[in-house]
Amino acid sequence: MVARPTRKKMYRTMQGRMVDIDQLRTANESIRAVGNMKVNARGDVLGANGQVITPKSQVIKQYYEQPKGKVSEGPGSIKQTPAPQPQPQAKAVETKTVETKTVEPKKVATPKVATPKVATPKAEIKKTVAPKKGIDEALDGLE
Repeated sequence: MVARPTRKKMYRTMQGRMVDIDQLRTANESIRAVGNMKVNARGDVLGANGQVITPKSQVIKQYYEQPKGKVSEGPGSIKQTPAPQPQPQAKAVETKTVETKTVEPKKVATPKVATPKVATPKAEIKKTVAPKKGIDEALDGLE
């Protein structure tokens, strides 16, 4: 069986023009990509002036060297462990314990006052109706 040569991926735009995506991709490999990752289209980590700081191959190598699930410092950061610095020995400090007494608040008896119940005649009780709003008001007259 004879292998077919790979076809160029040609795309037709909305205006009917033919565009070769692979050619565009290779022509713009070294241009800074849009976004906040500071990389070019190839995946190299770029510095302030667009200079390549870390090539894509080193970024991929670092990714696969990392244990699975561990987060790195950022894209293109080279893992450098700082040397442990000797810590000065702490001086012994004497501490004194102070006992505190808790004071409970005094309980004051409150006298119970009976509230008189006032009987209201049923004639005085009026039912208040809330005014209708929105769609209820509009549908009220359509019966």
